[in-house]
Amino acid sequence: MKWVYIVAGIALFFKMLALPNPAPSLQDFSIVETLVKDGGIPNAVTVVILRNRLYDTIYEVVVFTIAIMGAYFLLANEKPSNTFYRFTDQTSIILARLGATIAAMVSIELAIRGHLSPGGGFAAGVAGGTAIGLIAITSSSEWMQGIYQRWQAATWEKVSVLIFIVLAAITLAGIELPHGEMGALISGGVVPLLNILVAVKVALGSWAVILVFIRYRGLL
Repeated sequence: MKWVYIVAGIALFFKMLALPNPAPSLQDFSIVETLVKDGGIPNAVTVVILRNRLYDTIYEVVVFTIAIMGAYFLLANEKPSNTFYRFTDQTSIILARLGATIAAMVSIELAIRGHLSPGGGFAAGVAGGTAIGLIAITSSSEWMQGIYQRWQAATWEKVSVLIFIVLAAITLAGIELPHGEMGALISGGVVPLLNILVAVKVALGSWAVILVFIRYRGLL
């Protein structure tokens, strides 16, 4: 049986060499312009991620959620650390919190306007997680944990995932919101909402992982 596979592989190899696929005729055709027109927003990358390949993006969000659950699971049997490492000198604290403020502002900007300019939900979530990480290395773990529980961040993270999946399923079913005016803040149908939900999910998920590593390892 293995000879059949070998012969088939050799035949396929020579087929690719002797009969290359003809180049498609794309005269007067721009993929970027087509994507922008279909999505109703100027950011073609966001159109691909949250519209043309939305099915893939759903599973990317799910995989990120599973990764957070995995961090909890793998560290659940470890003994919490008694030593916590963080900045103590005033200069480092001021610089880290200044950086956290800038990262938080960038996160909000990317989440709200990511469909109009370079950026988007994942980039916004990473910026938000960076802001949280900078605050974590300058604050006590008890204070960070208290804020996390007070604002019920874990609940909001799960809710954002559920809403994202529901909106994505509705979009994949062919039901779309009006695209609005090209270039306007409220445009692109459901894309801005998906951007914000992804940003919330990634930022809060990063916060959860940071707290876990601080608790069980004493550092990030």
